[in-house]
Amino acid sequence: MKGEKREDTELQKSYGSLSSNGDFTPYKENFTPKPGLGSKLVKKGRRVGIELQKSCGSLSSNGNQFSTKENLTPIVLSDSRLKKPLSGSRLRQEADVILCKRRAGRVPFQPLFVNTMSSSISEASGLKATRSSISVSISLAEDVIVKVESVTNIATTDDNFVCATIDWWPADKCNYNQCPWEKAGLFNLDFKNKILSNAIKAFSPLRIRIGGSLQDQILYKVGKWVKNCPRITKTTDGLFGFSKGCLTMKKWNQINHLVNKTGAVVTFGLNALIGRTKASDNGTHVGDWDSTNARDLIKYTVSKGYNIDSWELGNELCGTGISANVDAKQYARDAIALRKILNELYQDSTIKPKLLAPGGFFDQKWFSTFLQASGPDVVDIVTHHIYNLGPGDDPNLIHKIQDPLYLDQINQTYKDVETTLKSFRGHLLGLEKLVAHTTVVERLYHTPFSIAFGMFLKYLDQLGMTSTFNHKTFCRQSLIGGNYGLLNTTNFVPNPDYYNALLWHKLMGKNVLRATHNGSPHLRVYSHCSRTKPGITLLLINMSNSTSFDVSVVNDVKLHPTIEELKGEHAREEYHLTPKDGNLQSNVMLLNGSPLVLTKSLGIPAMNPVHADRSSPIRIAPDSIVFATLRDVLVPACA
Repeated sequence: MKGEKREDTELQKSYGSLSSNGDFTPYKENFTPKPGLGSKLVKKGRRVGIELQKSCGSLSSNGNQFSTKENLTPIVLSDSRLKKPLSGSRLRQEADVILCKRRAGRVPFQPLFVNTMSSSISEASGLKATRSSISVSISLAEDVIVKVESVTNIATTDDNFVCATIDWWPADKCNYNQCPWEKAGLFNLDFKNKILSNAIKAFSPLRIRIGGSLQDQILYKVGKWVKNCPRITKTTDGLFGFSKGCLTMKKWNQINHLVNKTGAVVTFGLNALIGRTKASDNGTHVGDWDSTNARDLIKYTVSKGYNIDSWELGNELCGTGISANVDAKQYARDAIALRKILNELYQDSTIKPKLLAPGGFFDQKWFSTFLQASGPDVVDIVTHHIYNLGPGDDPNLIHKIQDPLYLDQINQTYKDVETTLKSFRGHLLGLEKLVAHTTVVERLYHTPFSIAFGMFLKYLDQLGMTSTFNHKTFCRQSLIGGNYGLLNTTNFVPNPDYYNALLWHKLMGKNVLRATHNGSPHLRVYSHCSRTKPGITLLLINMSNSTSFDVSVVNDVKLHPTIEELKGEHAREEYHLTPKDGNLQSNVMLLNGSPLVLTKSLGIPAMNPVHADRSSPIRIAPDSIVFATLRDVLVPACA
């Protein structure tokens, strides 16, 4: 006993305190525990378990825990019959029962071997491990109740929510002493590459946005308007330090051949600066947009039967712009001109492409003026950009992506966009359609870390966050190119974020459900109706490097399944994503403990789940992500 007391005291001094009921409380969220502690807490844990059993309720003959009030039925225990929603106080009372049961069955301080799956974690968590094994890697385990509000959805996305960009940058585009666009820019991209084709085809379909910073300097070699077809070169008087470039119809045909082969859904960004003149040093351009060249390209596209889903006018010209900007009312007149062209050229076509604008950083005054001046039935999809991590050479980048408070700052932009669009509901016809197709383009910057697993935490969180604000599409900059592509810029091998995007696309449906929890802010939780199966899919992101989470899921509907209704129940499907060797800067990702690598035929590997007992909690290891599909769940919003 004296030895136990000395070890408890040392543990308390090093990391935190043991409360009166035996719970361990760390002093800070992220820390690295000292090895060799906690191996003699088994007896103490048993005493705590007895105390918790007394305070929480009694165990039935089959091992189920009942509170003195009413038994809480977790969402993991199937359902079929709908009762009235639980009140907040009732839900909190019954959630406490699950936590009490969990604490009664587990000692206060559990070892967790990082990068193991839930089954092996459970086997290792009984504190029967030796001191040497405990010294390898220890983390705290925190019980969490996730509540999913399932009566109604809070937002909807498009079926093709995931999107990626192919950019125009030339081979000599360099940043941070690196030139990662040699084989990745549209002019140099190998459209016959087998990995590229397989990567796009795996989404069935993937939305691709063709555009970017040099979009407003690209001419189209079609018709009589363009006499010469210049190559992009470095210059001191061009946007972003480059001259104008030219898209030949041979290259345009190659692009559309890839689109037809892979089934991709394409948005093409048009040059919106043709015909304007620069009027000031701050980049303001004046004059009407000359639509002749764009009209010739669209006419050629229609004649070839190419299926372009949407045309976007300009790139980052709204507000103060980046290298150039255009007045909002002028931009509205140009959008009206493009709408007339689309209506005319597609009049006899079964294809009816959408018009996107303005494709830049959100400026509330500029966006409001633009929407008011453009009027009804002009813009189908409002697009805006966010680059919220700061410069790519920021030494604190890795810390930013693990800071939930920092990541939440972009919420205000999403709210402002949504509020601005809703304010036009009584003024513009077709505004519901407008609101329903807000699109985001995001750039993840230029450092090699941008392709590593650590950025994967941030990218998935951004997908989840964006979907809750009624944004229909989220375009990643880029599909390939820079140090932020979904594919490796030289060999086309998928980076970790590619698999992240593909799993989201395959698992997360378009109906978004509100999900909240009572745990640490380092646990991020998002919930959608499942894409192809009944039930819901949860996305759980653990941004803590020291704490694992044991998650039980409940909803706001009281469920009472009968024995007959439990027959044929489905196991929970889990996809655990972790970095190789536990290294956040690794560009190899493990799915359920196995590395995701291309097949021998250069195909995308199968991504199969592990199956878990629905009555057990979902274990999320530190610095990891879990997709969990719960099939036998009655969710009115998903009906």
